[in-house]
Amino acid sequence: MKTQEPIVSRQLLLPFILITTLFALWGFANDITNPMVAAFKRVLELNNVQASWVQMAFYGGYFTMALPAAIFIKKYSYKTGVLIGLGLYAFGAVLFYPAAAWESYGFFLTALYILTFGLAFLETTANPYILSMGATDTATQRLNLAQAFNPMGALAGLFVAKEFILNSLQSNNTDADGNLIFAHLDESTKAIIRTNDLMVIRDPYVMLGIVVLGLAVVIALVKMPENKSNDEQLDFVPSMKRLASNAKFREGVIAQMFYVGAQIMVWTYIYQYAETLGIDNASAVNFAYTALILFLIGRWVCTYLMRFVNPSRLLFGFSSLAVLFTLGTIFITGILGLYCLVGISFAMSLMFPTIYGIALEGLGDDAKYGAAFLVMAIVGGAIMPTLQGAILDLGGPDYDDLRILGVPEVNFSFALPLICFFVVAIFAKRRQNGH
Repeated sequence: MKTQEPIVSRQLLLPFILITTLFALWGFANDITNPMVAAFKRVLELNNVQASWVQMAFYGGYFTMALPAAIFIKKYSYKTGVLIGLGLYAFGAVLFYPAAAWESYGFFLTALYILTFGLAFLETTANPYILSMGATDTATQRLNLAQAFNPMGALAGLFVAKEFILNSLQSNNTDADGNLIFAHLDESTKAIIRTNDLMVIRDPYVMLGIVVLGLAVVIALVKMPENKSNDEQLDFVPSMKRLASNAKFREGVIAQMFYVGAQIMVWTYIYQYAETLGIDNASAVNFAYTALILFLIGRWVCTYLMRFVNPSRLLFGFSSLAVLFTLGTIFITGILGLYCLVGISFAMSLMFPTIYGIALEGLGDDAKYGAAFLVMAIVGGAIMPTLQGAILDLGGPDYDDLRILGVPEVNFSFALPLICFFVVAIFAKRRQNGH
């Protein structure tokens, strides 16, 4: 009887725990930022496309820095890459202080852009490092286990967003009839509230930057095994040629780009969807909480199921489920449609690490550059929400001032995630069939 390989050996348990901490750390950054699209829209009186620039800046930073990070890590080491990533993360977060002082939306976007330079370093480092910490047969399962801690950080980010930001924004105040007051105030009163609210947004990010710096100090003092190449040759052009000729990898990058776009749209515009049902942003966070809890449960369930079910087959099943939930989000109006939107998160739970693991399988040392392209694919999270914001602006600044196919524009806008999940399903089906 064959002895099953452990997911992580005892010798590598401490490095695994330390690197897994990073997954929670960027999950926190992602989900404290998602509600900021709605927050900045109200505080700075932006339209939907302008507000979506938050995600453009956030996920654009991944696209910009992922490949430089991979080249750096190839030349030097994983630990050095982690420390640089944490440093950039902290620097971007601390920049929220002068951004709030200047009351500049562009400065806030720049801070987010730099912050995600750090996240690009961390993700480019952590994902392939986790894959390498054990047997190839358990690599995808191991990555799903590490990624299961990502939504824990995300839940913490949502908690901070709700309790310390959204609940404290004076621009969210309503009158006795539930109507927002801010839009009807005179300019001098608005200016006072705007100054207060931007400081409310600022403080959690600055505190986050200080915490991240502390973690960087801890990791700098801990001796960790490195997983450098046998040589320090960059081998860039030959590696690019090998990656370009690998159909599974190419399709994996495309699937990842569409998946991340879908995830960010689902988690960003849950607030706008809820608002059309009379649910304010602070209360809508409870639905976002539920979505993340389902996402976390799904991660643990899928990590277990992969002991018995082929990852490609599981990915196809869950992407098909995501298609069904998204159809419900579009065509079922009212609270049931919102429940479908929340349910999508369970179906998304295994997608990122599973696409990642399948795409990098068998790449050897090329996986370091391959990982960068999969992190660059996160640019889907920058492009897709902006396109969805453009759909929301078709009828005006509100989310239900136009009907398309008989449903409000906010419902119809989820046709974009629907397309994305179809792309993921096609990728999974082709992998099942060995293409």
